[in-house]
Amino acid sequence: QVQLVDSGGGYVEAGGSLRLSCAASGRIFSSAVMAWFRQAPGKEREFVAAFRWGVQRSMYADSVKGRFTISRGDAANMASLQMDRLKPEDSAVYYCARGQDFDSTPSAYRDWGQGTQVIVSS
Repeated sequence: QVQLVDSGGGYVEAGGSLRLSCAASGRIFSSAVMAWFRQAPGKEREFVAAFRWGVQRSMYADSVKGRFTISRGDAANMASLQMDRLKPEDSAVYYCARGQDFDSTPSAYRDWGQGTQVIVSS
């Protein structure tokens, strides 16, 4: 089982940027899908973006398309989420996840990070 560690959250003003990182304890195989979800207080966990490791195919939620970019990180076993032009409604705890299916539902992912808090002020 792969352990995931999320980092990079913080406090930023609207219009600013943050870069989240997800470090995996083991090898990320080419068939794996790395994804980011977020959960705001009182709301369900929602899909943000997903990335199929081997073919580098990505998909995004409509709410973040054009502002967020998911990609491989700087290290071999690291995924990143670059968040630009942040809005107050982007405030949430962000979770990295790993699965095998290119899917936007949380149940498709087996391994999860502990979450990192993002707060965007207006």
